[in-house]
Amino acid sequence: MGSTMFAVFLPLALALVMFGLGVTLTVADFARVARYPKAAAVALACQILVLPVICYGLIQLFGLTGALAAGMMLLVAAPGGPSANLFSHIAGGDVALNITLTAINSVIAVFTMPVIAAFAFDRFLDDGAKLGVRPDKFIQVFAIVLVPVAIGMFVRHRFADRAERMRGGVKIASIAVLALVVVGAFAQQPKTFTENFGTLIAVCLVLSTLSFALGFVVPRLFGVAADQAIASAMEIGIHNGALAITVAVSVLHNEKMAVAPALYGLSMNIPAVIAAFLLARFLRKPAPVAVEA
Repeated sequence: MGSTMFAVFLPLALALVMFGLGVTLTVADFARVARYPKAAAVALACQILVLPVICYGLIQLFGLTGALAAGMMLLVAAPGGPSANLFSHIAGGDVALNITLTAINSVIAVFTMPVIAAFAFDRFLDDGAKLGVRPDKFIQVFAIVLVPVAIGMFVRHRFADRAERMRGGVKIASIAVLALVVVGAFAQQPKTFTENFGTLIAVCLVLSTLSFALGFVVPRLFGVAADQAIASAMEIGIHNGALAITVAVSVLHNEKMAVAPALYGLSMNIPAVIAAFLLARFLRKPAPVAVEA
């Protein structure tokens, strides 16, 4: 697809993905954080504060530069992806916590993505580009993230029965659209993709593996229940690549920045499947039987 067509398609595609998220949400999903504040706080701290630092370290370690490095930073600022709930369910995680984390993180992303994008532009693009933290970028990200979510939530509230019937179809459509967005991002930058595949795939696989480990181990160290730690791992390891790609192309007007999120969107499924299998086995592991003296 041509660049113009891709640029027009992207916001529409993301709107469908975010509308699909909204259809699954209620106000209670945001309020539910009060039921398990520690689990939510630890997971959000890992995703918002720790993960960008890990990503930056991997960028330096693997020598990633320019728009590819900036794209990786943009990716880690994105909230959990549509398949996080699915993998959490397979692994035996607390899916309700996943929904709450995605809802809250989608709101936080309106503020964190422009900030991280400004940092990435200033740090990694060597063409003198300076983005700065501009109010118009916040407004654009707000429009493409929260407006479709709000519409979806309204539909869920106003037409509850119909929305419930829509959920499965919208979720499948969201995942299909995400796949199209990823393929489209590759199609726009085939040379960038092929020339940097080795380094990019290494960074993506290591980052996703560390993300799943971080998301599970740190909450467990803080005494969070195993099923909630699994939900945290899936939320931190699986990102909304469509959002990162759309911000890169439609808000920042840099198609090369979309390559790294696109490759992560594909490659993260390998560690996700392995993590879901291992964590499901961990959750099913019987507790040791105490032996009386």
